[in-house]
Amino acid sequence: MIHPARVPEGFGTIGGELAIAGRAASAWTGESDTPLFLYDRALIAARIARLRASLPDAVALHYAIKANPLPELVAWMAGQVDGLDVASGGELAVALAAGMPPERISFAGPGKRDGELEAAIVAGATLNLESAGEYGRASAIASRLGRRLRAALRVNPDFELKASGMRMGGGPRQFGVDADQAPALLARMADAGTDFQGFQIFAGSQNLSAASLIETQARTVALAADLAAHAPVPPAHVNIGGGYGIPYFPADRALDLEAVGAALAQTLAARPPALARTRFIVELGRYLVGEAGVYLTRVIDRKVSRGETFLVVDGGLHHQLAASGNFGTVVRRNYPLANATRFAEPATGIANVVGCLCTPLDRLGDKVALPHTGVGDLIAVFMAGAYGASASPAAFLGHPPAAERFV
Repeated sequence: MIHPARVPEGFGTIGGELAIAGRAASAWTGESDTPLFLYDRALIAARIARLRASLPDAVALHYAIKANPLPELVAWMAGQVDGLDVASGGELAVALAAGMPPERISFAGPGKRDGELEAAIVAGATLNLESAGEYGRASAIASRLGRRLRAALRVNPDFELKASGMRMGGGPRQFGVDADQAPALLARMADAGTDFQGFQIFAGSQNLSAASLIETQARTVALAADLAAHAPVPPAHVNIGGGYGIPYFPADRALDLEAVGAALAQTLAARPPALARTRFIVELGRYLVGEAGVYLTRVIDRKVSRGETFLVVDGGLHHQLAASGNFGTVVRRNYPLANATRFAEPATGIANVVGCLCTPLDRLGDKVALPHTGVGDLIAVFMAGAYGASASPAAFLGHPPAAERFV
């Protein structure tokens, strides 16, 4: 028995083809050709609604633009979430253009240049300070501009988010100020009259374990309470990060969001008095948009080499680095992939789907179960809504960029 890839929920069939946002795949590619990213706003809206229903009322929802910075998507997202989180001057400009009030924009990242610090200060965004050195530079710029520095402190906790795809806290890190060094920096901020907003404590990302997230969130709230005793004023907000993962591979099991939300409600209900008036923030990117995206690419050649079939497509790792297995993956595994043209047909054989680049790294699917697939058929790579076009080397080998549409 040949088993096809598991496709995320929310995608159907029209006339035997894959349906995306209520239209057949060929209808979309007839307008924009291939390669093409499609991001389904209805699926993102459904994810936001589920989050709102699961998270306690004391929690605000922020979108991390780095997951997908397409301006049209960000502009729509600005009306759906409570804030935007950026990691560069370019993303700050996108967030401001989207109409998000600057006081609901936070700027993180360990290497902010002076020009970026100045842009955030002038705009009135909150700087998530990553080091004592960055605080010194930001404070000097604010003083030169005659502005009060609006800032939060990013803290590198003394614990990690277990079972996470990327660990961003615990141990030596380029992110944030070590928890044991935070009190001294908070004292400096108080002496300088900084407009202190609170904390960002982000331990990791891409986690499917509800138990790990529940434990980490509880420890994060406890750490924030400890540090609040050293803060210039009680923290207006504490960004507890995100880390909510999505199931890319067959063995993955979707995160139990409701269990995480219920446990977080209990944690916040029992929080110490120092955080009684604090607003908590969950910052999510991939979890909001990842499963809502599809990358469509067209087969331009079919060949057999030593008994194996290769389907060569007009896209590849220059658009979808993560799907090729070259974006932090130790062991390469296939993202969900299907023949969009013959989506309703059963798989009849095995083929390798490779990109058009002149490198053996350009693989989108190894030994994928597909119906008979020929030149002209459309291949759909799912889980393409996050870390796709903007996280891939689009200029590599001079091929054109993929089109992107928010539909």
